[in-house]
Amino acid sequence: MELFDLTGRVAVVTGGTRGIGLMIARGLLDAGARVYVSSRKAAAGDDAVRELAPHGDVVSIPADVSTEDECLRLAASVREREPAVHVLVNNAGATWGAPLEEFPAAAWDKVLDLNLKAPFFLTRAFLPLLEASGAAEETASVINVGSIDGLRVTPLPTYPYSASKAGVHQLTRVLAAELGPRNVRVNAIAPGPFESKMMAQTLAERGDEIAANSVLGRIGRPDDMAGAAVFLASRASAYVTGAVLPVDGGIWAAH
Repeated sequence: MELFDLTGRVAVVTGGTRGIGLMIARGLLDAGARVYVSSRKAAAGDDAVRELAPHGDVVSIPADVSTEDECLRLAASVREREPAVHVLVNNAGATWGAPLEEFPAAAWDKVLDLNLKAPFFLTRAFLPLLEASGAAEETASVINVGSIDGLRVTPLPTYPYSASKAGVHQLTRVLAAELGPRNVRVNAIAPGPFESKMMAQTLAERGDEIAANSVLGRIGRPDDMAGAAVFLASRASAYVTGAVLPVDGGIWAAH
């Protein structure tokens, strides 16, 4: 088997209908995986399937993974179709910005429920399917999507976002230690700036400045994210677990 070949493997990507999730889903499809994408809105899933179908076998299962019940339902829906899952990408996320004095409690709950609690409950819900695919030679892979804002102090007033992403990085290490003996690897990608709905306003206002902060002089492209995800999903990273991989053009390292 080639190092980066995912032929015959099954992947699930939450938040897989747009932005970074869509980039990852496309990369996994191009590498040969069958991919299930999930988001809250069925229409968004249908649009994503139409866009991704030329790249491979893709199915949409809508779910609001900010609740444990929906995490369990998503896993059960996949279990009805597949005997095992080889790759789980916990990408669904949200952000919220407001001045310190005005930051609402409800925003903390919304962001942490989706960004931090969901990766835990999804990994637990999918664990039987991941264990069914994992073996000492071909381990299953969980990929959590964190952020460089969980590695550094951002100037933006997005307090729960930064805190949740730092939590995702530590959760990744904790789960890697626990699940390694069960033939499940757990790693995280910490993206820098990529074109996405979440980043659209920030890039519109400060895109040139942000690109200049990268030692590569640009923001991320879809292939940059796809390549990192395929690496962590494939045999190429068979001896990598508990890692947090910045994909940011050197922004975090330069700081």
